[in-house]
Amino acid sequence: MSRTPLAPSRLVLVAGLLAVAGAAHAGKIDLSTPEGATLAMRKVQCSVKDNAPVIYYFNGNMFSRIEGEPDRKLFHVEAMNIRACVTVQDPVKGTGWRLVSREVLLYMDPKTDEVLRTWENPWTGKTVNVLHIDNDPVNQPAMFPVGRDGKPVSWRADTVGDNWWTTITVPLFYNNPLAGPYQKYIGGDYHATEMFSFMGDVSDLVNDKRDTAAVKVAWTRLSNWLPWMEMGGRQGLVYFHTSGRKIDRFEDMPEVLRHEIETNYPKYKSPPPGDDQRPNETSWTYFKKKVAPDTPAGRH
Repeated sequence: MSRTPLAPSRLVLVAGLLAVAGAAHAGKIDLSTPEGATLAMRKVQCSVKDNAPVIYYFNGNMFSRIEGEPDRKLFHVEAMNIRACVTVQDPVKGTGWRLVSREVLLYMDPKTDEVLRTWENPWTGKTVNVLHIDNDPVNQPAMFPVGRDGKPVSWRADTVGDNWWTTITVPLFYNNPLAGPYQKYIGGDYHATEMFSFMGDVSDLVNDKRDTAAVKVAWTRLSNWLPWMEMGGRQGLVYFHTSGRKIDRFEDMPEVLRHEIETNYPKYKSPPPGDDQRPNETSWTYFKKKVAPDTPAGRH
């Protein structure tokens, strides 16, 4: 097994865990150069063609973890992220790219796979409304062959034969957007960890005749209880365990996910515009908009 260098960046499923800039050139892409590495990484995240839609589809399950009791499988989840990249220029760093995306995740009954509208909380006995993930946008800053530290970007991944893969762990700890003005006195931080794995074939990645790379992905997240679960300050957490791949067409997703998007989230059939400058959405900021749309924090 060999390891070749790769500069990590943040996906926001990701988004931006792998970085690329530039256009295809004659011959195979040279992963040993900053330009080749960033071009290959752009193929992983999206397409070398500006504004070309790319979809990552993934599914799995969400579990609870409470000290002193077995973990529970709470939901089956079906999800997608639709994104596109656009080329950007910087007078110092040169040619780079920026990713724009939005994502949907559905919470489903783990036994019937029915999309849930309400959920009976087994710990409180209360029936609550389910708020599916509807994050728009999930964008990332522009990336260039020169990193934020001023050093050339490089490709860092494990390879065996013609297979490459990389894993990235993103610890998150910041003020919870749902907390009040006395947060620094009483706590209320958002504490989570996002874990990503990407994998594919080297020959496909360095083929400059292909606009995008065929990629498989795994995503795991540990976080606080979801706000719509109304768990208050109860001890415990939830974790997602999913896997998926980049797909060629919207029609390649399962019918239940396609139907839900076409019925309730039609804008998710295309990515945001390449010049989108809106602040990123999360499950917590989206919940705040839904439960308190008339507050200053709920207006954007």
